[in-house]
Amino acid sequence: MKKILIAAASVMTSCLCVQAQEKLTLDGSTTVGPIAKAFAEYHMRQNPGTTITVSESGSGNGAKALLNGTCDIANLSRDLKDTEQKAMKEKGMNPVQHIVAFDALPVMVHPSNKVKGLTIAQVRDIYTGKITNWKDVGGSDLAIVVISRDTNSGTYESFKELALKKDDKILGGAEYVGSNGAIRQRVQVTKGAIGYAGLGFVDRSVKALEINGVAPSVETVRNKTYPLARPLFMFTNGEPKAESLSARFLGIALTEKGQEIIEEIGFIPVEVKKDEKK
Repeated sequence: MKKILIAAASVMTSCLCVQAQEKLTLDGSTTVGPIAKAFAEYHMRQNPGTTITVSESGSGNGAKALLNGTCDIANLSRDLKDTEQKAMKEKGMNPVQHIVAFDALPVMVHPSNKVKGLTIAQVRDIYTGKITNWKDVGGSDLAIVVISRDTNSGTYESFKELALKKDDKILGGAEYVGSNGAIRQRVQVTKGAIGYAGLGFVDRSVKALEINGVAPSVETVRNKTYPLARPLFMFTNGEPKAESLSARFLGIALTEKGQEIIEEIGFIPVEVKKDEKK
């Protein structure tokens, strides 16, 4: 009888463990992906009973996954399109937007470069090869060396979307590098270079240009005056219930640890009041 009771208790404990197992699935943007993965790793370390999976199939596929119910949270580096919102509404869904961070892409040049700033149109013309010498934008008679992130990078996709037109292609002679740090390194040793990277990679070894008369900074990104910036989103179907795994996961962005993670990755945290941080 005692053995039966022990066995029954073991089965009950196993069932409770299975019930306690929480799962969360995210899909979408390759730009938001690193934040989602870092949050997932942090949350699972703190809560061993949870399983959080993150896929990076692109913003459009993230929206489709939320629509089809194959993900709990869709990561988008843009807002939902009207067609996506309409499809969700027709299905009886209520897509809710959560801004988790902001992204800035300062355009950097060598410190000796005389050019103080460029317009978006000039940036576009440089990266598409229409402008090839700094003298054409008020600088010295020096060939422009165009540096870009690799085409698989979320930073590349962000820059292309914000600075170029839909059908524009970066000139064939551009140099591609594998990290933001590599862009800064290339720019700081090349007088004619131009490159772009996250705001956290701007230091005294490079010069960040004003774009349309606005310098890149945390303040100008948050007040939306710097043009090469955008919010990064996570979408849910309805507002997550308090204390649900989705709510706890999304809440990481507003904690001190979450903001540290966001800054370490190179993005700008959402501004919150000190008494709201945990």
